Amino acid sequence: MSVIQEAAIRLLEAEETKQVIEPLTVSYPGITVDEAYHTQLEIIRRKVENGGVIVGKKIGATSKAIQNMFGVNQPDYGHLLADMMFVEGEEISLQNYIQPKVEFEIAFILKKDLKGPNVSILDVIDATDYIVPAIEVIDSRIEDWKIKFEDTVADNGSSASAIIGGKPTKLEGIDLTRIGMVAYQNGEMIDTGAGAAVLGNPLRSVAWLANSLSKYDVSLNAGEIILSGALTRAVEVKKNDTFTAEFAHIGSVTASFK
Repeated sequence: MSVIQEAAIRLLEAEETKQVIEPLTVSYPGITVDEAYHTQLEIIRRKVENGGVIVGKKIGATSKAIQNMFGVNQPDYGHLLADMMFVEGEEISLQNYIQPKVEFEIAFILKKDLKGPNVSILDVIDATDYIVPAIEVIDSRIEDWKIKFEDTVADNGSSASAIIGGKPTKLEGIDLTRIGMVAYQNGEMIDTGAGAAVLGNPLRSVAWLANSLSKYDVSLNAGEIILSGALTRAVEVKKNDTFTAEFAHIGSVTASFK
């Protein structure tokens, strides 16, 4: 059995049993970034074979705050499946996760496919139907979040769930770099951020994703939800926590955990 297959099986079992594993970079010291991405694709292939439906993609580690937090120095990505998505207002059980954190993001809903390698910011604007605020729940199947870049890549970009809120807003007339955001935990302000934190511009983040995925013959498809990256650091989730992110121009999104 290859490293890719072994790693995929171990991560799937960890997700199913909610029992963490040691970092893949410890178990397989020579694992490459390419092998890590193929591990992620193998996990998604197995999930789709078992009835999973891909509804979007997520970009991770786009801000310096997140890169510093997890000790990585470049963005990564993961897949969003239908069973990972929650409706705003729905209570979310912490039993779904192992060691969850939340991130606050701008989500793009596409009306056209985007396939790299030469996708530009103008292509992203043309392909976007609208944007909305989102909360991503990230989780790691790796013990104590002791992740290197290859670990989080293999582990579907450490993704677990997403909550979409706000109001569908067209891009016309909006400068995404200047969209401000205020985050609250149980009614108390915990952080602020702006769109410029996401690779300088969330549009650039989506273009980067489309171009990076082209190496693996994966495209961003019409109708998909694209999480463009966190505006601030990730925040640990505890029982009975409620998080709200209020964005200028595009509304707010709230997630409650039980």
